[in-house]
Amino acid sequence: MKFGLAFASSVAFNGPDTLELCHVAEEAGFESLWGGEHVVLPVSIESSYPYSKDGKIPAENDTPIPDPLIWLAFAAAATSKLRLGTCILIVPQRNPLVLAKELATLDRISGGRLELGLGVGWLEEEFVALGIPWERRGKRNDEYIEAMQALWAGPAAEYHGEFVDFDPVTCSPRPVQDNIPILVGGDSDVAIRRAVRMADGYFPGEGNNERLAGLVARLHEKAEASDRDPASIEINAMFGDFANDPLQGVEAKIEAGAGRIMIPAFAFAGPGGLDRLAQFGENVIGQINS
Repeated sequence: MKFGLAFASSVAFNGPDTLELCHVAEEAGFESLWGGEHVVLPVSIESSYPYSKDGKIPAENDTPIPDPLIWLAFAAAATSKLRLGTCILIVPQRNPLVLAKELATLDRISGGRLELGLGVGWLEEEFVALGIPWERRGKRNDEYIEAMQALWAGPAAEYHGEFVDFDPVTCSPRPVQDNIPILVGGDSDVAIRRAVRMADGYFPGEGNNERLAGLVARLHEKAEASDRDPASIEINAMFGDFANDPLQGVEAKIEAGAGRIMIPAFAFAGPGGLDRLAQFGENVIGQINS
């Protein structure tokens, strides 16, 4: 079973802290590190956060949210084993040609360890602040992914769509991986359809095991209807059950269909956090993977 340390960039965002976190996570048995993204958090937010009961994002206005790609590039030098991912990158907010260059460069310098977890965004006020249209951001996202994959496929690439349109160009270097793995985040039917259509993995935000199993069942149903093997889409499940028996909680996620357990790094913030991280590795990851 694979274990990812999610939102790690918001816990260790200084250089020495990042290096230490990488070393401890690797020793603890984690397989991957993940950085989240918000370019800005507006002071006034009316948009509803889709992954909490009260619709409020569990963050303060000054909660550190480093740029995930820069943070992951730094983390890449700290270890040669951990895979590096975004959870998630808000693709419609970025220029796709610039992003293609950034992702290819990160995959190249890390030796092919990058995974692109993406979403289309939930925070309309952030889009407004960035001057990016909120409407049809899903279609924009899909074109951006197609355009980037065209650039990564080889020289003299071109793409002609509604939101992206360029004549033959070459973007070099290209990724080490033939295809940078894509994870689609979100719990909606639209997100599930997008995962079936373009993703290697699905990353729902749902933490309840029964509802998670329902999302996985819907994903499998959509995949089969599209003549795609459901097993080709890895389930990345968020874990948050630290109050009870973490080992049993992880086993329940596996039973619900998870192929990778995403452990929020916030659980290991503050004094003694790295010790707790090491203990989690010994008591949970070591037991599951023994």
